[in-house]
Amino acid sequence: MATGKIQFHYAEGCRFKLPASRKHAHWLSEIARKEGLVLQSLAIVFCSDEYLLEINREFLQHDYYTDIITFDLSEYINEIEGELYISIDRTIENAAELKTTTLQETRRVMAHGLLHLCGYGDKSDQEALVMRQKEDHCLGLANELFHVEHTKT
Repeated sequence: MATGKIQFHYAEGCRFKLPASRKHAHWLSEIARKEGLVLQSLAIVFCSDEYLLEINREFLQHDYYTDIITFDLSEYINEIEGELYISIDRTIENAAELKTTTLQETRRVMAHGLLHLCGYGDKSDQEALVMRQKEDHCLGLANELFHVEHTKT
């Protein structure tokens, strides 16, 4: 199955650079494939809290910080087209609280956004539980792909 185009972008002032972006693109495509969807186009923008706060205010009328905002641009039900905006400030802070690495937390947030594009929600307790289980599965796939042993301390 052909994979679509995945692009990684960095907003001005972003203090993060995703290593092995081609492997990450393959990982994300594999997640979509395992969900039975074709990933046509995905833009991932790494940015600051302030950058994402402005998007949150302008497009969602929310006035608070968040780690990710997902825009679904898909025209067809079995295809994924979208944009993920990820605050590296939030992932750094969340990683410290969760006692994990910034990279591992960034992967979790990327998976979270992609899972939204796959149709998973997180508003109810049951949806949030399923989402967390799916995120954990996606992180397991990443750990296999990147040959990483992840342990919480």
